[in-house]
Amino acid sequence: MNVTPQSRRWWLAGSACMALVAITPRAARAAMGPNDKFDLLLRNANVLDPSQGLSGKRDIGIRHGVIEAIEASIGPERAVRVMDANNRLVTPGLIDLHAHTYAYGSAIGIPADELIAQQGTTTVVSAGDAGANNIAAFRRLAMPGSRTRQFAFVHIAIAGLAGFPVPELFNIDYAQVDVTARAVAENADFVIGVKVRMSENVIARHGLEPLKRAIAACEKSGVRALVMCHIGGVQSRELMSQILDLLRPGDVLTHCYSGAPNAAGEGTNIVQDGKLLPAALAAKQRGVVFDVGHGGGSFDYTIAEAAIQQGCPPDTISSDIHVFSGNTPGMPYLHWVMSKFLNLGFTLEQVVAMATVNPARVIGRVPKLGTLQQGAPADLSIFDVVEGPVLFVDTRNNERNGKVYLSPWSTVIAGIAFGRPYQAPFTVR
Repeated sequence: MNVTPQSRRWWLAGSACMALVAITPRAARAAMGPNDKFDLLLRNANVLDPSQGLSGKRDIGIRHGVIEAIEASIGPERAVRVMDANNRLVTPGLIDLHAHTYAYGSAIGIPADELIAQQGTTTVVSAGDAGANNIAAFRRLAMPGSRTRQFAFVHIAIAGLAGFPVPELFNIDYAQVDVTARAVAENADFVIGVKVRMSENVIARHGLEPLKRAIAACEKSGVRALVMCHIGGVQSRELMSQILDLLRPGDVLTHCYSGAPNAAGEGTNIVQDGKLLPAALAAKQRGVVFDVGHGGGSFDYTIAEAAIQQGCPPDTISSDIHVFSGNTPGMPYLHWVMSKFLNLGFTLEQVVAMATVNPARVIGRVPKLGTLQQGAPADLSIFDVVEGPVLFVDTRNNERNGKVYLSPWSTVIAGIAFGRPYQAPFTVR
């Protein structure tokens, strides 16, 4: 690996930030005394934590907002509040790497907490809802009142998606490198990087320029910053390979299995004429993150099946849930998208990893996020695993039959359950 001054600043800034975050919570944690009680005890949990290869029946003790103990059995007398999972599946809290949660500030956002009952998420990432001109409003208005943990990609277009459905980058002057870099740097505690949409119906004939500006803003910020690159109906077949070649290790290719055509009706995404692009396989091999980003128009079974068979399985499963996609037949709620991949031959452990520990690594801001390790944030998602015939549909009207799906039952964020047992006083973080 060649270390440039820029890459050295990137890693030093990221390491310093992570070190500070890692040290502070542990220093604040007090060891449990013999008479101390857990704030919440989840009993009879069928635990699955891919981060540590943990599977089986466990009881989970939570104290001060973190996982304090996972044991075969913990007596109810050791806790102030007890919740019975009744042998349901319990995973680390689901993380949706691509959602739209800037309600009232963008044209498509849903309040993050409204998604909890619908899809069992405990952490969401706002995928470019806000740009440099309105990311401060997202920070001050959308995040403080939310129990859901929220992170964001800043849009390279300075107003983000406020103008939707008007395309934000037909006028390339909206893609501003300097102010976007500053927005990333000033909000590095929750901003992961820069979002750019590369579909022809968003950027017209500007080719690689929007992506180049997004990468430049990340690099100019001087902090750890990744690009989330949206594809689906890019201008030409050649442009798709060029986009893939530009993406850096760690950057996120979202809507990776989109079958949306370009303006001429051509299939211009990572699978063309049934064959995976060599540039896609090369991107996968050098560490580009392949993210599902199902949405209302961005998941095609025929593309996914071909790409997976030819070497490009997903790294992360996300919903692209927003006020329009949430009303489509494909039902792109995170648990439902996970269920689609469960019925495409992936194991339950693989599917859970793609919605917990894998997106947590992309976020890279909170130690042990996406895990149930001792000292991890006490974020839990609890599901019924429903067996029986089920019909799934993608965003191109392709149908697939399945045999099992996940149904959200309850969630816990920062040690506080949604619903009973209630905590008094009701305080979170």
